[in-house]
Amino acid sequence: MTRVQIPEKMEIHLTDAENEICALLDGCTKWMKERHGVETSCRIAGGWVRDKLLGLQSNDIDIALEQMMGLPFAEEFQAYCGSVMNIPIEKIAKVERNPDRSKHLETAKATVLDIELDFVNLRSEEYADDSRIPTQVAFGTPLQDALRRDMTINALFYNVHSREVEDHTQKGLSDLKDGIIRTPLSPKETFMDDPLRVIRCVRFASRFGFELVPELQEAARDAEIQHALRAKISRERVGEELDKMMKGRNPLHAIELINDLRLYTSIFYIPPHVAPELSAPLGSPKLGLAAAYILETLTLPEKQPSTNLPALHPLLAAAATYESSTRPRLYLACALTPYRGLTYDDIKNKCHLAVEAAIRNGTKLGAQNHYLDGIPVLFTAAEMLKNPVIGGEDERVRIGLLLRNKNVHNTHTGSYWATSLLFSLVQELTSFWDTSCKSLDIAFAASRIEAYNTFVRRIEELGLPAMVDAKPLLGGNEVVRVLDTGRSGPWMNGVLARITEWQLRHPEGTKAQCEEWLRSEHAAGRISFDVAPVKRVNIDGGEKQEKKLRK
Repeated sequence: MTRVQIPEKMEIHLTDAENEICALLDGCTKWMKERHGVETSCRIAGGWVRDKLLGLQSNDIDIALEQMMGLPFAEEFQAYCGSVMNIPIEKIAKVERNPDRSKHLETAKATVLDIELDFVNLRSEEYADDSRIPTQVAFGTPLQDALRRDMTINALFYNVHSREVEDHTQKGLSDLKDGIIRTPLSPKETFMDDPLRVIRCVRFASRFGFELVPELQEAARDAEIQHALRAKISRERVGEELDKMMKGRNPLHAIELINDLRLYTSIFYIPPHVAPELSAPLGSPKLGLAAAYILETLTLPEKQPSTNLPALHPLLAAAATYESSTRPRLYLACALTPYRGLTYDDIKNKCHLAVEAAIRNGTKLGAQNHYLDGIPVLFTAAEMLKNPVIGGEDERVRIGLLLRNKNVHNTHTGSYWATSLLFSLVQELTSFWDTSCKSLDIAFAASRIEAYNTFVRRIEELGLPAMVDAKPLLGGNEVVRVLDTGRSGPWMNGVLARITEWQLRHPEGTKAQCEEWLRSEHAAGRISFDVAPVKRVNIDGGEKQEKKLRK
């Protein structure tokens, strides 16, 4: 774990636009007092202050207002900028309360000098025992507002009038400098008010490489807190935080913290009404940590101690970064390794992969980053690709069809054959992981890595990378013409599949030769236009009827 670099002298350095916005906010409060006798003050709150002090750029500017709601101030600010300063603000957007998205109050948004501002009042809150939605929200002082926040490093303010940082908890600045994650109030009180804060602490600790104070760790492990996390927090909010961790600076550290704090079953939680009974007990959460550690060891060896493992083939080494969505998807898939091989039956007695329910119902992440459509196929592909074999009869056809399988390679789900192979290797290597010392059995791991490297080299020697996305030499209309059928039909997919096999068997074959072969196959009675229903098991374990060519 490496900590984000902390400047020796933490100061707020404003851009020209930020400086002008602060001047406009200060001028607006004075104008309002002169015009209406209304007094308020403006502070930039939370994340912007933290990031600026760390020397990071931030475009997330939340304006906290004293004794005034966000929308009325935004409307006054619009009038001041337009009529007094000749800086028009075209539209004020009203954002309704949405407690499930941490929007406990109505807020307002405005864009000034190409920077979006959120306006909301300083507040104090009280919570019920069974909900993270506040039962009472009132105007608050800067101190009350700071104390109700999740972490001291997120409770800092920047006063636009005095141009000073305000640390009302008296701990935010020192915690930021020392790399510490701490809650403003006691951790248990903070977490019971809003258990989502447990996950946010994990996210920021992994983002910055900061340490969680011991009392926070103890509270996070508390059974009552973890029950509240499952009962009070919407699965969507859990998924949003998890997505940010996987896309963040150090997803491995996030998974380490989830494991260390025993949060696995609270975060990757399948509600009982979705999967009342899994086919087998959930695997150890340490499997998820092992898989994530192995993925990082293989693809980012410079971040881990020397292991004397053979280097990955370049195609495998680069497979984690094909697209921006690939890396977070692989780390989340690793974290879900304890669900590997588990299934459940729905109310219609159809069988589904448990990992699919963990994503769809446990985190509500859906298809963003190809989580829902991409991770289940990674596990299916891992089973298909394990113990890769070269040689044998029709080697090129066998390997080519394997690589073209839609579970192994399908750009619509973000799947690439090399990524699928990398994940298969990671899953195999979890068997060689020593949980006590967090290391691999080098001898056995090296033999499996070399087996995969040899397989990829053979794929290159056979010229198969170019064939993975290749279209059949003959398209549907050309097949209809060659076979003189008049029109296409359900039989076409089977014929196109056989043409692909012919291409794999005859890498130098021409279109004319393929047409000749197809005519001869038809003349010999090996092409039929009858179809029959056959059963095929889906990725999710269910069965469906599909039509297939009778050969």
